[in-house]
Amino acid sequence: MPESRAEAHPRYAALLAQWCELLRRCRNGAADEPDPAVYGRELLARWAEPQRRYHTLDHLVAVLARVTELTVYAQDPDTVALAAWFHDVVYRPERSENEERSAALAERALTEAGVDPERVAQVARLVLLTVDHDPAEGDADGEVLCDADLAVLAGDPAAYAGYAAAVREEYAFVPDEDFRTGRAEVLRRLLALPNLFRTAYGREHWEPVARRNVGTELELLEA
Repeated sequence: MPESRAEAHPRYAALLAQWCELLRRCRNGAADEPDPAVYGRELLARWAEPQRRYHTLDHLVAVLARVTELTVYAQDPDTVALAAWFHDVVYRPERSENEERSAALAERALTEAGVDPERVAQVARLVLLTVDHDPAEGDADGEVLCDADLAVLAGDPAAYAGYAAAVREEYAFVPDEDFRTGRAEVLRRLLALPNLFRTAYGREHWEPVARRNVGTELELLEA
């Protein structure tokens, strides 16, 4: 049998093992709980869907790495990691409710997998924060997840250009003028936030570069 799109990714086995270890830590521990690999394979298959150009397995890898990098700021790092796995697991560029559908899938899957209701609710809440990346002050776990998701904005010029190009590819069905208008609105909303990043690390290391990158892209769109 030929390998799937997900299985072809060089980090597939490592990601699956990482997921299984995380889920085992986060659930109740009953002997009859389902095999975590069943859920892991489904998640990885979703992240490898063909309509994705930016919201891919590479994005998942990057966000998980940033969550680990920011662990010291999290109140419950494992819950944040679960939210990272689910934050874009449902992704259709033509739809506007991806975060809501991702949160709903997290609730169903994690409940079935044996995760306690309080943690499930927290994961869903965190996923929904990625709609606008504006967690409440003092929401440590929300700050970590949002910072990890937005860290791509602080890449070097080549990396940021690759990110912007991949986003455009995901919206290839949108005419250029309409895309420029919508993308510019997203960028203005980001720049209007008092801080793009909420953790001390993010503000110190990522904020200036990210604002410069976003501002440059906005200028190019409006030129």
